[in-house]
This record gives sequence, structure tokens and C-alpha cells, in this order.
Amino acid sequence: MTGTTGGTPGGAAAIPDDEAIRRGQEERLEKVWETPKGWRYWSAVNNTEVGIWYTATAFAFMLFAGVLGLMVRVQLAVPENDFLTAAFYNQVYTLHGTVMMFLFAVPIFEAVAIVILPQMLGARDLPFPRLSAFGYWCFLIGGVFVSGSIFFGAAPEGGWFMYPPLTTQERFTPGYGPDIWLLGLSFIEVASIAAAVELIVGTLKCRPPGMRLNLMPLYAWYVLVVAGMILFAFPPLIAGDILFEMERLFNWPFFDPERGGDPMLWQHLFWIFGHPEVYIVFLPAIALVAMIVPTFARRPLIGYSWIVLAAVGTGFLSFGLWVHHMYATGLPSISLGFFSAASEAVAIPTGVQVFVFIATLLAGRVVPSVPLLFVSGALAVFVIGGLTGVMVALAPFDWQAHDTYFIVAHLHYVLIGGMLFPIVAGVYYYWPLVGMRRLSDRLGKVAFWLMFVGFNLAFFPMHLSGLMGMPRRVWTYPTGIGLDLPNLLSTIGAFVFASGFLIVVFDVLRPKGKQPYAERNTWNAGTLEWLAEVPGKEWGVRCVPVIKTRYPLWEQPGFVEDYDKGRFYLPDAEEMERETMVTSVLDGDPVQCLRVPGPTFMTMGAAILLGAVFIFATFHWWWATVVAMVLTTISVLVWLWRGTAMIPEKAEKDIGLGVTVPLYMSGPKSVGWWAMFITMIGDGTAFLSLIFAYFFYVTIHDNFPPAGTEPPGLFWPLASAALTLGAWAAARLARRVNKAGSVGL
Repeated sequence: MTGTTGGTPGGAAAIPDDEAIRRGQEERLEKVWETPKGWRYWSAVNNTEVGIWYTATAFAFMLFAGVLGLMVRVQLAVPENDFLTAAFYNQVYTLHGTVMMFLFAVPIFEAVAIVILPQMLGARDLPFPRLSAFGYWCFLIGGVFVSGSIFFGAAPEGGWFMYPPLTTQERFTPGYGPDIWLLGLSFIEVASIAAAVELIVGTLKCRPPGMRLNLMPLYAWYVLVVAGMILFAFPPLIAGDILFEMERLFNWPFFDPERGGDPMLWQHLFWIFGHPEVYIVFLPAIALVAMIVPTFARRPLIGYSWIVLAAVGTGFLSFGLWVHHMYATGLPSISLGFFSAASEAVAIPTGVQVFVFIATLLAGRVVPSVPLLFVSGALAVFVIGGLTGVMVALAPFDWQAHDTYFIVAHLHYVLIGGMLFPIVAGVYYYWPLVGMRRLSDRLGKVAFWLMFVGFNLAFFPMHLSGLMGMPRRVWTYPTGIGLDLPNLLSTIGAFVFASGFLIVVFDVLRPKGKQPYAERNTWNAGTLEWLAEVPGKEWGVRCVPVIKTRYPLWEQPGFVEDYDKGRFYLPDAEEMERETMVTSVLDGDPVQCLRVPGPTFMTMGAAILLGAVFIFATFHWWWATVVAMVLTTISVLVWLWRGTAMIPEKAEKDIGLGVTVPLYMSGPKSVGWWAMFITMIGDGTAFLSLIFAYFFYVTIHDNFPPAGTEPPGLFWPLASAALTLGAWAAARLARRVNKAGSVGL
């Protein structure tokens, strides 16, 4: 029988319940999934190790950005302060926003998902573990490059949005700062898209048998929505970065109005990315809330279908809001009305999610805990940020509040309430899975109240200073205009908030050797990630379970015992290969036993070489750039050939419970097909962004293309079409040869 379920775990009498056999299975699994030791540790690719690296690095960047933020607050604590020079202040606030948004807010979602998503799905690993490792090394190298620029006086100074012409012309921003921002972040975006591909394919194709789409954990739904948003939000920014850098390097006038360009185009491309990014940041944190609330309410989440629809609706509507960042640029009234209405509408699915959590807590038997305390604080803070968001969505109010500290307050209420508080709740909730011990309840409560009080003391007065007219991004302000007290309170609050967060950091890093291990499933949760043993094993899951409900630990009798005794799928590693299961997209039926590659330094090497391409281009070392590009291409081809061209020793494998599935698949059922399809969607989005740019010029400028511009003629369009057709024909020919079995080595 192939690809069908043949047997049930509870009555699997064909599998001998023999302690010696089980011990042998576990020893083989531990050997196969063992993490390398010594210096080879850094070649690890399994999701647990890479996810922990990712998370720790993202928090390190967050602490760095936090120090920069405190420097800003010290400078603004009193009027006419000279703690920072004006030029260095510009570098500090630019890097503060850049690092928080690009090196913490988005990467922390990918990092946490890489750690816990496979456990939630009952998978041994994600389908492309080396891709996750490659993304991490890209993130680390790019982040150090961008962040380290401030220590050499070369950091960007134009704000985290880099508006031209201030940043495109040498006379306004001399030096390499904008190039470091553009090329460094373009490199980091490679990591984001790689993680998006990994997470989408993992969620759709690596669920356990029986886990239909309507039985997925809500966290998996949120991951699917957010990773899909990344595919449509990041490519426009990449396209804009390319145009931006072309103008800086080669003096091409994309954003120069004197030569037919338009700086408004950058704002459109940036905010097509920038506003969905707010929800890319918010939704994964709300996903953690969706996992924490049912556990401490001791009941399933109310309105599962509604919250899934709300998450999808939030993601969809977020792409229709970007122009509300541009109300003050002289848009037509019809545009103002449309985008104002869309900005108000997004409050509906967002509100649904908040009310679902409140209803679940009201209907359950709430067990107080530190994670739930941070969740409560998150909901309170985020609702305030949401209300001010509804205010600035109205064009008349936005014209008054635009570019003032009211917007700074709104942004931080949304991001810290909607993202950071839930992330800290997730740290306290999931730490027993990573550190094998619970964090301190006493320290957690102290940290919460310092963070909650400090945050509101820091950012609530900014609403008032903004309404009094204090503009954003100012270096200092005169005395006697009523801004002294709000700014002093904000600075005091910022340091109180920072002290609370440092307690969290201390709680995580303090030695815990004498502290006993946490109990298995220490919170009495109902989802699959809490199957993990304490201390944990490196195999991911002991066996791939059969799922019948959304909360199997609560609702499937004998589930944990069947799991521990290996009575589900893939209980062994007979061939000593790393294996996980691939299932159908809709119903979660077994379709393949996927062999995933093990530890390697190739991913690190490829990331270093690709990073060299961007770094060399930043400093205009063109020959070194070309050499690095060639070496990068070679390294990626070697990596792919050695990692994906493995020929199994047999066509099919018995995975247990009377089911036999193939070891290799191609076409729409395979994970490789899905990964390529998803990647091409991202590429297509970038191309559509360039088409959008062309039609923007056509509709805005009556004389486009400008006088004296040479049109492309017929040769280049025809050559492009010929190359496209040739690539298509070559792909068709390769497919035909492949199907015929004529595979060359």
C-alpha cells in the first residue's frame, strides 16, 4: 500500500512493544541527528541549532539598537543639549530605526518559527535545513556590516526610510552611508526571503498525517500568512534598492526630478513594503498570543475559523494601505479617500483577533502566569496604539500630526505592544523547550512591571509633545516652548523600560545548573511542541504522529504513550539517514519520506562569498565584486549538487503502520517544486514593481520619456523575448529528457 494510512496507533499490534528494539531505534535516531561537536558545531543545519543562533543574534541586534535609542533619549532629555553632535545624532537615530526594523522585528519572527514550527508540526526538521543555515549566515554578516558602520563614522544618516533626493545626491549625504544601508539591507533581505520559502513549504508540505489545514495550530496559519506577505512586500523594496543604488553609482536619474525622475517613486516602493512590514512584525507576535492564551485559559481558542480569516484579511488589507504614509505629499482627494477607508477597514480583522483572545480568557479557567501577564500588557498597549492608528488614518488629522512625535508614539505603541511584549511572553513560555528549565516567576513579574510602566512613561508623553508641534528627527529644541517636561519624562521612562528588559536578559543568561529541569509539558499545553522530552533529544520528534484534533495532547487518549513508544510513523533510522515526512497540502496524507542533508560548511561559505559581493560593491571595488560573484555562483552550484542530487538506494520505504511511500518525488507533490514556485512568485513581484515604476512615470509625467532620452528600440525587447523563449524551451527539453530517464552526470 503506497501513500495511504494503514493502521491506527492505538491498535498497532504489528509493532512489537519491546524495550530493546525501542532503545535501538532511539540510539540510531540520536546518532543520525547528532549535532557536530567542537569547531564543527558551526556546520550544524538542524532547525533547533540554527533557530537558537538566529534568535540570539536578533536579540543582540535589538540590544544594540536599544542602546542607540537610549542615546537619542539622553540627547533629547533637556533642551539645547550637546551630548551628541548633530551629524552623529543622525547616524544614531537612523541605525536605531534600521536595526530595530530590519535586524530584529522581522528576523525574530523567522528565528522563533525555525525553532518551534517543526515541533508544532510533528516534523523532524524543515524541508531545507541548509537554506535556513544559509539565511542565518547572510543575516549575521549583513547585520554586522550595517551595524558596525557607526563605529567608523560611516553609518547612514537619512532615516530608516532613506528618502531621496537627500540620500541620492553626494552633496547632501557624502560618504558610503546610503550605500551601506542599501546594499547591506538588500543582502539581509536574501535571508528573509530564504526563510519565507522554507517556512511556507514546511507548513504546507511537512505537516503530520491527519493534520488537515483546518487542524493546523494557529501559529502555523500565521506563519503561512506572514511568509506569504514577505514574498510580496520585500521584492518592491529590493527593486527600489536596485534603482536607488543605480542612481548613486552610475548617476541614472530614477529619482531626480530635474532629469525626468521622481523622488515620490521611492516613497511608493518603500511604503508598499513598509506598511505590510508592520503587520509582518505584528502577526507572528499575535501568533504567540494565540498559542499562549488557550494554554492558560485551559480550553481551546474560541473562534478558530474567525481568527484564521482575520489573519488572512489583515495580511490582504495591509497591501492597500501604503499611501496613508504619504497624505502630506499632495495626493488627489479620491486617493486620500480610498486609502483612508482602507486604513480604517484594517481595524476590523485586527479587532477580531483581540476580541477572540479576550473571549477565550473569559470562557476559560484562567491560570495566572508570567507569559499571560506579558500577553495582557501587550493587548493593553496595542489597543492604545491601534486607536491612535485609526486617528492618523484620517487625512485631516494626519496633516496635523504628520512627522511629529505623535507618530513616533503611535509607532512604538503598535510595535512594542504588538510585537515586543508578546515576544517576551513567548520567551517565558517556550524557554523550557530550549533551556530545559523555567525562568523565574519573581524576576518575570518585576521585569513586566518595569517594562509596562517604563514604556508608558516613555511613549505616552510623546503624543502630547507631538500635538504641541515637536517634529521628528530633530537633534535638539529650544527651551521655553513647553517641551521640556514631556521629553524629560520620556527619557526617564525609556531607562525604566530598559532596566526591565535587562532583567529578562539576566533571567535568560543567569546560570541555572542547580535548578531542576522543568517538567515535561510544564504548562499542561495541548499542542504538539510540548511532546518534547526534558532534557530534549536532537531528533526533533521521536516519531511522526497521527493527528485527529487541534489539541492532541488534550483530546487524543493515549497519545503521549503511543508517541514515546514509537507507535507512529518513522520510528527508526534503519539506513542512518536524516528523514522527515512529506504530506499532501490539503489533507495531510503521507506522500514521501524526505531525506534532508546534514551538517556542512558550504552554506556558511556561500553566505560569506555573497556578502563579499555586496560589501565590495559598496566600496566600488568592481573587480573584487566580479570575482566574488563568480565564486558565489560556483559555491551555490556545488552546494545544490551535493545536497540535492543524492540518489536513494531504493525507490520506496516502509515508514510504519503499513504505509510505503517513495524516497524521491518530482513535480507538484515534491518540496523542491513548491520552493521553486514560491521563489518565482517573489521574483515576479520584483519584476511587477519595476513595471509599476514605469507606469508611475507615464501617469505622473506628461513628457515621459523626457526629451533627449533614447528609447530601447526593437533590438533589446526582441533579444529579451528571445532569451525568455530560449530559457522556456531549454526547461521543457530538460524535463522531457529527465522523464525519459536520460540523466547525465
